[in-house]
Amino acid sequence: MRVSIGLPVADWRACAAAARQAEDDGADAVTASELKHDPFAPLAFAALATERVALVPSVAIAFPRSPMVIANQAWDIHRHSKGRFVVGLGSQVKAHNERRFSVPWIAPAARLGEYVESLRAIFRCWETGEKLNYQGKYYNFSLMTPEFSPGPQGLPLPPIAMAAVGPLMLKTAARVADSVRLHSFATRDYVETVLRPLLAEDLTAAGKSFGNFEISGGGFIATGPDKATVNAAAEKARYRVAFYGSTPAYRGVFDLHGVGDLGVKLTAMSKQGEWSHMAAQVPDDVLDLFVARATYDDLPAAIEKRYGGIVDTVSLDFAPGTPAATRRDTIAAIQAIPSAFKGFRA
Repeated sequence: MRVSIGLPVADWRACAAAARQAEDDGADAVTASELKHDPFAPLAFAALATERVALVPSVAIAFPRSPMVIANQAWDIHRHSKGRFVVGLGSQVKAHNERRFSVPWIAPAARLGEYVESLRAIFRCWETGEKLNYQGKYYNFSLMTPEFSPGPQGLPLPPIAMAAVGPLMLKTAARVADSVRLHSFATRDYVETVLRPLLAEDLTAAGKSFGNFEISGGGFIATGPDKATVNAAAEKARYRVAFYGSTPAYRGVFDLHGVGDLGVKLTAMSKQGEWSHMAAQVPDDVLDLFVARATYDDLPAAIEKRYGGIVDTVSLDFAPGTPAATRRDTIAAIQAIPSAFKGFRA
């Protein structure tokens, strides 16, 4: 199993040191989220400070940016990192696209599929000199002159990861991407019985397999050096489960476990603005469906029980002041958990 570590994206000056520490600790990747901050600049600092770890936006919101803009940013970081950049893309939801980014919301799964295909066409153009001629329903690219081409790198083209929640987006990711990032509102049973079969069908149709297709995410991890820290992290996860569980579109996860009535209750509470009281409605047995929670000593076993055999990469954060030996031993023990993913296709 692979381990990724999040960068402190709010503080660019801290990103290089954090990335070096993650690499020294043995992590496989560093990630940069796009919530309040841009994800690309932190990864650029990380690229120059490291030699081995993969660099992944987790995830960049696609539709407000042209594929050509993403391609330029990806190409530069990929070159300066000597081939370690993974393009992480997500669609976000309708309200954010229309009301926060002021871009249209049109057929998100089909559109993001074309987005990925057009990125690959741009990359091939720059690397091989192939004429740029991508013609889709939503994206069209046919102009690239030497003045604007950054030129070949002599590296494998950047892999592309997609965030996916619904069936159409999951199937699209299997068809066109190299990796899928699952939503945190997922349980082991849900990933195993619902999500993986969806992915498997389209991977097979595309001539691909889980050996070269990475699955990451799909739940929460609550950990720390002692039970008090673990409990505090678990309470944050409890709120997230309640928050996501209040969304009717996600209720199928609750339904699978026979607690759909909890989702109905949480939806009603959200409409009444009772956000601060919702977490208390999520009992421990439901929380444990979503969360691997344990101290560092017991965390590898908890992660194997929760994620083993269904997910290839988990994201981990260590409490400030955690000794280096503890970080390294924990990461190494997690990496010893068997995983189907063996690496991206060149």
